[in-house]
Amino acid sequence: MRCELCPRRCGVDRAVSRGFCGLDSEMLIARIAPHLWEEPPISGSRGTGTGAVFFSGCTLRCAYCQNGDISHRNQGQPFSPRQLSDALRRLTDLGVVSISFITATPFVPQLLEALELWRPPLPLVWNSSGYELPETLRRLEGVIDVYLPDLKHWSPAMGKLCAGAPDYFDVASRALTEMCRQTGTPVYDAEGVMTRGTLVRHLILPGLTGESMKLLTWVRDTLPPGTPVSLMRQYIPCNGVSIPGLDRRVTEREYERVRAHMAALELPGYLQEPDSADRDFVPVFNQPESFV
Repeated sequence: MRCELCPRRCGVDRAVSRGFCGLDSEMLIARIAPHLWEEPPISGSRGTGTGAVFFSGCTLRCAYCQNGDISHRNQGQPFSPRQLSDALRRLTDLGVVSISFITATPFVPQLLEALELWRPPLPLVWNSSGYELPETLRRLEGVIDVYLPDLKHWSPAMGKLCAGAPDYFDVASRALTEMCRQTGTPVYDAEGVMTRGTLVRHLILPGLTGESMKLLTWVRDTLPPGTPVSLMRQYIPCNGVSIPGLDRRVTEREYERVRAHMAALELPGYLQEPDSADRDFVPVFNQPESFV
C-alpha cells in the first residue's frame, strides 16, 4: 500500500522501502513508560502521570528537536501490535491516568490494530506536531479521546527554515480544526484529567515572539471557545541546531511578551515554570529502563 498517512504524501510502499519519515512498515518505539511532566489534564495530580508511548520517526524535520535521536535518526525497538497491546496493559496496571501516543502518525494502522486487541480503560491522547492530514485524523475518530497537538510556526519562511515544511501552518490549521470538530468542548473528570477535548501546545522560540502572538490570536479567533493552550518556555538548543538566533534560550522579556498577549486574549490554559528549559527533562530513550 502506498503511504499517504502524512502531509508529505510520499507514496512509498513501506513494505518494501522507506518513506519520507525514513521508516518501513515495522513499528518502532523508543520508550513506553510513565511520564510525569505533561500538563495537569494529561498527567493528573496523583503523581502517576500519563503512560507515554514514544514512537520513532517524525513527519517534520525540526532543526531544534530535543528528541532528535528518535525523530530524525529513528532509534527504537521493533514492536508488533500484540507486543504494544501487552505493554499498554502493563502501563495501565501501573496506575497512570491516561495513555499518550507520541508522534504515532507513521504507524496509524498498526496502532489501531493494537487497540483492537485491547483498549485501555483510560483517556487516549494523540500527542503530535500538528502536521497532520484531516483524512488520517478521521481514522482516529471515536478511538482517540484527547488531542494534544503542537502549533509551531506561522509563516511559510519559518516553517521551511525550522521544520522543513513551508506549508506547516496551512496544514496544521486544518488539522487542529478537525481535532476540535471530533472532540468538542473539553470535558474533565473529578480529578481534573481531560477525558475528551483538544489542548493546543505552543513552544516559544527565541526571536520569534511575533509569530507566537499571531498563532495565539488565530487560536482565539478560530478554534472553539474554551480550547485551552499550553504556553511552553522549555526551548533549549538541541540536535546541533545551527540556525542563527536559535542557538540560545528564550529570554524572560520574550516570554513575558507572549504570556501577556495570551492573557490579553483571555485564552485558558497552562504556563511552564522557568526550570522546564533543562536537558534533564528529556526522557531516556531506547534503553532497558525505557520500557515497562
